[in-house]
Amino acid sequence: MPATPTSAPLQQPARLSLWQVLACGAAIVTLSMGIRHGFGLWLQPITMAQGWTRETFSFAMAIQNLSWGAFGIFAGMAADRFGAFRVLLVGAVLYAAGLVGMALSTSSIAFAMTTGVLIGAAQAGTTYAVIYGVIGRQIPAEKRSWAMGVAAAAGSFGQFLMVPVEGWLISSFGWQEALLFLGAAVLLIMPLALGLREPGFAAGGAPLRDQSIMHALREALRYRSFQLLMAGYFVCGFQVVFIGVHMPSYLKDNGLSPQVASYALALIGLFNVIGTYAAGALGQRLAKRHILAFIYFARAVVIAVFLIVPLSPMSVYVFASVMGLLWLSTIPPTNAVVAQIFGVAHLSMLGGFVFFSHQIGSFLGVWLGGVLYDRTGSYDIVWYIAIALGVFAALINLPVRESPIARGPQRAGAAA
Repeated sequence: MPATPTSAPLQQPARLSLWQVLACGAAIVTLSMGIRHGFGLWLQPITMAQGWTRETFSFAMAIQNLSWGAFGIFAGMAADRFGAFRVLLVGAVLYAAGLVGMALSTSSIAFAMTTGVLIGAAQAGTTYAVIYGVIGRQIPAEKRSWAMGVAAAAGSFGQFLMVPVEGWLISSFGWQEALLFLGAAVLLIMPLALGLREPGFAAGGAPLRDQSIMHALREALRYRSFQLLMAGYFVCGFQVVFIGVHMPSYLKDNGLSPQVASYALALIGLFNVIGTYAAGALGQRLAKRHILAFIYFARAVVIAVFLIVPLSPMSVYVFASVMGLLWLSTIPPTNAVVAQIFGVAHLSMLGGFVFFSHQIGSFLGVWLGGVLYDRTGSYDIVWYIAIALGVFAALINLPVRESPIARGPQRAGAAA
């Protein structure tokens, strides 16, 4: 049967080199994710300086995660329509403005608007959904999961690199000055974005597609496997953001020094380089639903063991190292499954919707951590919720169908 005329534009070869996409994309994710991974280090300095409760800080961070998820949908639509380059430029400016606002805010409302809404919107335009859209469009399917693993590993390396730097900036210059330094550093995303200017978007428009945005969205939201992936990603957000934001305070409450928390977060980032790369590479060989189920169940086991054994610097470092292997390793297989099922034409948008579910979980994880601590004086209840959710996520990922969605003849090209 002859190919339909509309399918041809979707099968054009990659126009940017693989290594250019990976180098620029990885550097952007390293910087953007590296900065946000260290925000937990500011919880105690800011609350003590401003006289706020931990719930106030936690609420702003929860708003940040929710804002990131909500704006991520629109950032994905814009990247699919106009290309990643323009979205990255706007995101970099918003990030710098948000970090300056985080440093200078004197009221809880201003803090929530800058640290929460503004930085969240900036992260939507400078992290995975946008970068993975470029990877999906520019890198062949047989290398896509691996390439997504490389980009996710870069974000993990950013955590390993940036968290100790952020801790050093706070101790050497003060928490406000440290945020201002980071505000200047994040503008490096703008020149890096030049390497992700896709030729298909050079004239300001997108390549021809077989599906409209609304058709692609309706198709995905009605598809059972997409719903299951979103539910699993909700759990991922709950677990990692609760741990990332509240673990430094949890450790200090139990008599451990701030340096232990800094080293622990750095170890998470270091070992996540291995975990995310391995998840992306294995996604080329194994069923991605099995990889996801293993990751979520392993997280539940690791958290349970961490709570059972006596707390010490060594137990923290072991926990951080093992959890690091599982930290962002859900990202490559989840996004690769979305691309495998629906194609790459609307990958940034669909990835944004999946990530929105992740950020709802993040909102609840970081906010409940602050609320329940203020109510009970302990993080125990939230730890137990994280364990139960890990088992739940493992079970619901098993029935995910990874094969391309069946479409009519007019839509067949979108799955290419």
